[in-house]
Amino acid sequence: MPQERVLLLIPHLGHGGAERVMTLLAQRLSRRKYDLHLGLVTQGKDTALPALPASVTVHCLGADRVRGALLPLARLIQRLRPGVVLSSMAHLNFAVLMLRPLFPRDIRVLVRQNGTASAMLADARTPSTARFLYRTLYPRADRVLCQTESMADDLRSLTAIGRARLSVIPNPVDIEAVRADALPPLFQPELSGPRLLAVGRLAREKGYDILLNAFALVRASFPTATLTIAGEGAEEGVLKAHAACLGLKGSVRFLGYVETPEKLFATTSVFVHSSRHEGMPNALLEAAAAGLPLVVTPASGGMVDQLRDQPGAWLAREVSAEALSETLACALGSLKPEQRFPHAWIDRFSLGKAIAAYEAALDGNPA
Repeated sequence: MPQERVLLLIPHLGHGGAERVMTLLAQRLSRRKYDLHLGLVTQGKDTALPALPASVTVHCLGADRVRGALLPLARLIQRLRPGVVLSSMAHLNFAVLMLRPLFPRDIRVLVRQNGTASAMLADARTPSTARFLYRTLYPRADRVLCQTESMADDLRSLTAIGRARLSVIPNPVDIEAVRADALPPLFQPELSGPRLLAVGRLAREKGYDILLNAFALVRASFPTATLTIAGEGAEEGVLKAHAACLGLKGSVRFLGYVETPEKLFATTSVFVHSSRHEGMPNALLEAAAAGLPLVVTPASGGMVDQLRDQPGAWLAREVSAEALSETLACALGSLKPEQRFPHAWIDRFSLGKAIAAYEAALDGNPA
């Protein structure tokens, strides 16, 4: 059988969950079935890229922003004539679907939704046109890929997309690699006090200000507790200043970007996810793969559905510092030192199952 040409599109390959998913797809989709191309809209040719198979052709458009790349993007698609385009991240999805009337008619367009749309629209920083773009452009997609059932239901409530064109596909997680990286060293120094870890981009939606406020409250009962935050972003300076104002300078570490945060798991007591709104974050899934206790805000219906009543997972009652501090104190008060959990539910996110689901979508098979 001839290979189907597939174009994967994302603004850039950075350190976020959406970028990690697209990297795994480029690395793991079948070379026998697909002629794979990766389009990086805002990334230049001189930028370092993660390791990709030699069979993946990379196209760096080098635009300043997605909306400035409409013409180069249209030219790329017209030149390649892929059988399938898979786009990820809402602002790029809008651009691709806006251009769709210019594409050859036989090209199928799939878009991956990387967050809960209604929560993103409720954010004051989201452009006022976004709701209109969801309603008018998303129905142009042949299929919309969501990470959870609640994300799919949310999109149905905002758009005219029928359920038959919405697929729920779990994020792929390299569970075995995470567990190997999370193994404790043979000679580990004795560590005292609970050690909390948060991983992700330093942006407002990730709720690190909420986490710092909650951690300040928790330290009243657990004075030896420490918090490590791995990630970079625009909020770094503000968050460091806020930690200092709370008197946390000696107990909070900001590591910046960490290429393999899984290596931090071995010395972590609790993984904390404090987002205001989310889809199904990869950092949380990787922490679960390593067996870490999880303390999480109810940032999306999908996260709540997945973690409710699961051993080793503590869900805050709401997205607030007070609720998160109560949940952290409950978890820390009940955990044994270095306790781990099997988190059997993580199996549905394994590479084999998730990649097979993506290939079914690329092949046009029903969800």
